[in-house]
Amino acid sequence: MAGWVYLILIIIGFLINIVYLLRVNPSVIEHRLRMGKGTKRWDIIWSLVFTPLFLSIYIVAGFDAVRFGWSSMSIWWWPLGLFLWLLGNFLFTWSMGVNPFFEKTVRIQHERGHHVIDTGPYRFVRHPGYLGFFGWGLSAPLLLGSWWALLPAVLTVLVIVIRTRLEDLTLQEELMGYREYAGRVPYRLIPKVW
Repeated sequence: MAGWVYLILIIIGFLINIVYLLRVNPSVIEHRLRMGKGTKRWDIIWSLVFTPLFLSIYIVAGFDAVRFGWSSMSIWWWPLGLFLWLLGNFLFTWSMGVNPFFEKTVRIQHERGHHVIDTGPYRFVRHPGYLGFFGWGLSAPLLLGSWWALLPAVLTVLVIVIRTRLEDLTLQEELMGYREYAGRVPYRLIPKVW
């Protein structure tokens, strides 16, 4: 049952995301559908690690909570999972709404006049979309009722932290004005922390 509720939640979130982006930043949808020219080689390698790791959250949760019952999670964890998912989805969607350069790969988009975005959630942290994605990844085990799925979820977060570091270095080296922005917004992922 938790799987069906989770699927409905994901579909509703996806539809809200699309409707919102069609209103405020429709070009981001188009550009996220393909890999842009100049994507960093390290990012392609990163994707080859991230994608199966992220999908393993759902595979492990299915084996644990549905097939084999390796662990038992109280239903009382579900509200925390829902909160993390809602907050994460909101932050991820808001980040895409204000940033027309929010593509799925890391590259400097010279052909689109790539420049620093410092409005919306970018006023508080330099990579708010990743912070939002943390909510999604960490909420899945709680919403699906699997303690074991927390292992790939935490590993997914760690892999995203690595990408954040690599992307931040790329932007500081190659995007005009980003070093100054990093001086104004010193927090990479968590406001007032890091």
